[in-house]
Amino acid sequence: MGEKLGFVGLGIMGGGMVLNLLNAGFEVAVWNRTASKMEPAVAAGATAAQSPAEVAAQSDIVFVCVGNTDDVAHVVLGEEGVIQNARQGMLVVDHSTISPQGTREIAAALNEKGVYMLDAPISGGNEGAANGTLSIMIGGDAEQVERAMPYLQAMGKTITHVGDQGAGQSVKLVNQILCAGSMICVGEALLFAEASGLDLDKTLEAVSGGAAGSWSLSNRGPQVVKRDWRPGFTIDFQQKDLRLVMEAADQVGAPMLLTSMVFNLYRSLQGQGLGQEGNHAIVKALEMMAGIEVGEEAE
Repeated sequence: MGEKLGFVGLGIMGGGMVLNLLNAGFEVAVWNRTASKMEPAVAAGATAAQSPAEVAAQSDIVFVCVGNTDDVAHVVLGEEGVIQNARQGMLVVDHSTISPQGTREIAAALNEKGVYMLDAPISGGNEGAANGTLSIMIGGDAEQVERAMPYLQAMGKTITHVGDQGAGQSVKLVNQILCAGSMICVGEALLFAEASGLDLDKTLEAVSGGAAGSWSLSNRGPQVVKRDWRPGFTIDFQQKDLRLVMEAADQVGAPMLLTSMVFNLYRSLQGQGLGQEGNHAIVKALEMMAGIEVGEEAE
């Protein structure tokens, strides 16, 4: 039961989110630019559409999870975008991480057509998307948050209405500042442990449960030790978000000392063609400075 749902963007995050909606028994129409990525959702009962506009024609609420501000504008406001089949009272929920200002501009265009919008960026990596345990931070109208809540609860565990339109994106940038800082700390700590001749697995076990523990340490630390660079979140996507942080911080006058350093370390890895590796591969930038390699190759 419930409203008819649509989902646009079935990538590393969206693919798992759609499956959780389907597993909860909701009716979902889907579209993805690369059609093959729709196959798992279709196999689980989703209806494949030929465009975001076709998704909107079949849906009361459309969820969007794509790469950047321009991508959201394209799939929502473009010639084959959601807005082409906009109807009074429809709701668009954008799970992408884009600029707060871009969010407000896209929302204004939808509002002119009588369509509501929530900016609802997500955190928790591909694991959270697959397991339905994402953190979702939402900006927009409280009544629309309540309307979307049954569907959000199928995809996320920590769901917080943080303020008006655009506030969700700003809180997501707070999240990314924290993620960037914690990831370089994990890299530095494991590099020090390697240089000190420690057993890395036992070191992780010793520190993960105490005051130094973090999501990054528990989820990405073991990957670093195994030199498993498969992405829960790629360097390229991390850089896209950190670029948004730097732009927004400039607008509000907030100093970003550590974040700017992390941004430039990731840039050096992108320059070596490593942009599709997981963001925990920041340790490689530190390894190059030290001439030390952490851990051992995964089997």
